[in-house]
Amino acid sequence: MQPATAPAPRPPRPGNEAERLAALRATRLLDTPREQAFDDLVALASAITGAPMAAVSLIDAERQWFKARTGFDACETPRDAAFCAHTILEPQRMLVVEDATRDPRFAANPLVTGGLHIRFYAGVPLLDAEGHALGSLCVFDSRPRVLGEEGAEALRALARQAGFLIELRRTTEALNLYVRECAWYEQQLLHYSQLLEAQNADLAEQTRTDPLTGLRNRRGYGEALRAAVERAGREGTPLSLAVLDLDHFKSINDTYGHAAGDRVLVQVGHALGERMQGVGVAARYGGEEFALLLPGLDLGQARAHCESLVRAVAVVEGGGGVTASIGVAQWRPGEEPGQAVARADAAMYRAKVGGRARVEVAD
Repeated sequence: MQPATAPAPRPPRPGNEAERLAALRATRLLDTPREQAFDDLVALASAITGAPMAAVSLIDAERQWFKARTGFDACETPRDAAFCAHTILEPQRMLVVEDATRDPRFAANPLVTGGLHIRFYAGVPLLDAEGHALGSLCVFDSRPRVLGEEGAEALRALARQAGFLIELRRTTEALNLYVRECAWYEQQLLHYSQLLEAQNADLAEQTRTDPLTGLRNRRGYGEALRAAVERAGREGTPLSLAVLDLDHFKSINDTYGHAAGDRVLVQVGHALGERMQGVGVAARYGGEEFALLLPGLDLGQARAHCESLVRAVAVVEGGGGVTASIGVAQWRPGEEPGQAVARADAAMYRAKVGGRARVEVAD
C-alpha cells in the first residue's frame, strides 16, 4: 500500500488582496474574448524562451483565468492550483521553478501530477500603475529546464508590455465610463432643465391668469394687447378692444354675500371665455370689470360682437339681474395701447350713464 500524497499547500493571499481584486476588475478584462495584442505576447514569450506553453494569467478571487494562452486548451484553473498565485506574492520578482517535482510548493500540485505534467515554470508579475499584481506573463514546460538571463530579460520586457496593455484597457474603460456618466448626467440635466422650464412656464402662466375665473388677469391682458398692437401695426389690420363692467354687482354682494358674487363672476367669466373663443381674448381686469381684445375686427364688427356679449351676460345663471355695460374702441396706428383702453373705459361709463346693459363706441 502506497503512502497517501500530501495535498499541495494553498498559496497565501497578498496583504492588499481587496485592493488588488478591485484593480483587476476595473480593467474589465476577465471573461473577455481573445485579443491579438495579448496573443502576440504569449507567442513571443514561447518563441524566445523555447517553452512550449505560455499564458497571460489573471488571478481572480478563486480562479486563474487566461486572457491569452498557447500550447494548452484550458481557459482557467482553480486559484489554489495556479503557479501564478504564488508569483503575485512578490510583485517585483520573477518566479522561476526549474523542476516542480523538487519544489515543496508544487510537487503535489494537480497541474504537476495531472494532465499538463508541468515541470518548468517562469512567471513575471503583471503590474498596474499603482503596483498591484493582477496576474503574470508566464511560460511553462512538461520538462525541467533552466531559464537563461537573456530569456529572463525578454520575459520581463514582454510582461511590461502586457502591463501597459492592461493599463491602457483600464484607462479606456475608465474613460468610457466617464463618457457614459457624462451622457447620463447630461440627459438628467436636460430632463430637469425641461421640468424647470415647464414649471417656470406654469408659474409664468399663473401670474397671467385670474385664479377665480380662469381668464387672463390684468397683466396677461396687457401682454396680449401689446402683442396685438405690434401685429396690427405691422400688418395694417384693424384692432378693437372693449371694457365690460357688470351693472348692479354691488347689490349681489350686499344682498347674498361675497361667495354668491364670486359665483356670478365665475359664470360671467365662463360665458365670456366661450363666446370669445376663436375671436379674441377675454380677461378679468379687476373686481367686476373685464377687458376684451378683438383683433381683426373693426369698430362696427366689434360693437356687434359686444352686443351679443351683453345678451349672454343678461342670462347668466345665478346672476340675479346682473347685466353688462361695454365700451368699445378701435386702436389707432401710433396710439399707445393704454390710450385705447382709456377711450374704451370712457365709452363704458357713457353706457352706464345711458341706461346700462348696452354698448357704447368711443369717439
